[in-house]
Amino acid sequence: MYENRIYIPQPTSITSRPMTKYIAPEGEGFGERLAQLRKAAGYTQEQLAAELDISRRRIAYYEAESDHPPVGFLADLARVLGTTTDALLGQAATARKGKVSLSPRLERRLKQIERLSPKPKQQLLSIIDSFIDAEQLRGNGRAP
Repeated sequence: MYENRIYIPQPTSITSRPMTKYIAPEGEGFGERLAQLRKAAGYTQEQLAAELDISRRRIAYYEAESDHPPVGFLADLARVLGTTTDALLGQAATARKGKVSLSPRLERRLKQIERLSPKPKQQLLSIIDSFIDAEQLRGNGRAP
């Protein structure tokens, strides 16, 4: 006949080694890459958070403490920063090849400008041209 036996696990030793935190291989981690790409795209943490509809604290967390961002977050982040998920993860070059893409923020503003009536649109474009000319004079030392 079969006996009823109760399995009692052996107590775990307190001296067992705790699991260590993952350390990224040589080079920069995800957070450093994210900060560099964010700054290159001209965003502050606050602006990037607003563009992604998340808190600034979440951006700060990913830049400082996390090497493992959620997968769903990566696609949105790559789109807003104008790069690829591979670039965010350090697997490829950071710039997209071929077509030059605008940041979603700039693209949205350009569409708003296009919807303006002719006079305000012309005034705004004149202001933009003035800023561009001034920057070119400052950078090149000559007129555009």
